Amino acid sequence: MGRIVAAVASALMALSTAARAEPARQIVAYEDVRIEVIVQGSGPLVVMLPSRGRGAEDFDAVATGLAKAGFRVLRPQPRGVGGSRGSMTGLSLHDFARDTAAVIRHEKRGPAVLVGHAFGSWVARATAVDHPELVRGVVLVAAAAKGYPSGFSGAKELSEAVRKSGDPLLPERERLKYLQLAFFAPGNDAGVWLKGWHGEADEAQSAAGRATKQSEWWSAGSVPLLDLQGALDPFKPRSASNELVEEFGDRATIVVIENASHALLPEQPAAVVEAIVAWIGRLPSAEPR
Repeated sequence: MGRIVAAVASALMALSTAARAEPARQIVAYEDVRIEVIVQGSGPLVVMLPSRGRGAEDFDAVATGLAKAGFRVLRPQPRGVGGSRGSMTGLSLHDFARDTAAVIRHEKRGPAVLVGHAFGSWVARATAVDHPELVRGVVLVAAAAKGYPSGFSGAKELSEAVRKSGDPLLPERERLKYLQLAFFAPGNDAGVWLKGWHGEADEAQSAAGRATKQSEWWSAGSVPLLDLQGALDPFKPRSASNELVEEFGDRATIVVIENASHALLPEQPAAVVEAIVAWIGRLPSAEPR
């Protein structure tokens, strides 16, 4: 009988864990802004911010992996994506940082580790600068080099590829060519990013980036940094691979993931989860504030 009870308890615990790993959705509102948040798991808080013009669904596999590893994972949709609403003009990165801070405060279990993919890493770092009490550390996923675009050859070609990758008016065959060039390593399926582009959000985020000086967000304040790099990412040439350690010393940790480019998340989700979990395990314990 004892064995049966133990087996039932174990099965119920497994079901409960699986249920917590399934995503739910909620709305966080402040002033005239509404942010839709995809929520999974329980445990220390992780907030994930997608790249420019894309939504939180890009983190599906990584978010599920982190939830199963024992984390509470929040994925705010950027303004103009899903149920997220707010002004889309006259913005800076500080406005997107306020959105992120509102999501963390609403959860009432911060500080959080922020995981920002490409443009999302800009927002994550701005949040760490503007709201340091809410941020435990920042994971930069496929963050471009500090000198990009002007500091590296091929920058104009890459910028054009990024713009055309999400252009719904172009034939899919042409878009796949640009997706492969800018985002995916050879042999990886670029077709998974044919969908998921949001033009209005892309324009607002691009303008916000231009309106904010790099010096206002680049440092991420004083929190620990994990720089997750795709080994074949054209936005992070190997010559710039160690730039964060050179600038910030022991505050920065670099992990290079093989067979991955700028997309990184759909290319090597298991490796991304493994690297994030290992790095968070070395951070000082989080105290809710």
